[in-house]
Amino acid sequence: MTTCISFLQGLVEGKGSRIVRRLTEDSRGVTAIEYGLIAALVAIAAIAAMTTLGTSLTSVFSLVASDL
Repeated sequence: MTTCISFLQGLVEGKGSRIVRRLTEDSRGVTAIEYGLIAALVAIAAIAAMTTLGTSLTSVFSLVASDL
């Protein structure tokens, strides 16, 4: 753990300070991750709804087919 901290301190104090500063100030990646998570949750909800609806439709069509 201390090796990681000393490495990061070296980056901040040394040549990599501009890179680290740019990465910590840039919030575009965070927004993209949030949109990705929202899209994944919507996809999961849609799949669950379609699975439930599909099961219900299968039973309805089976009932209609047996009545015919």
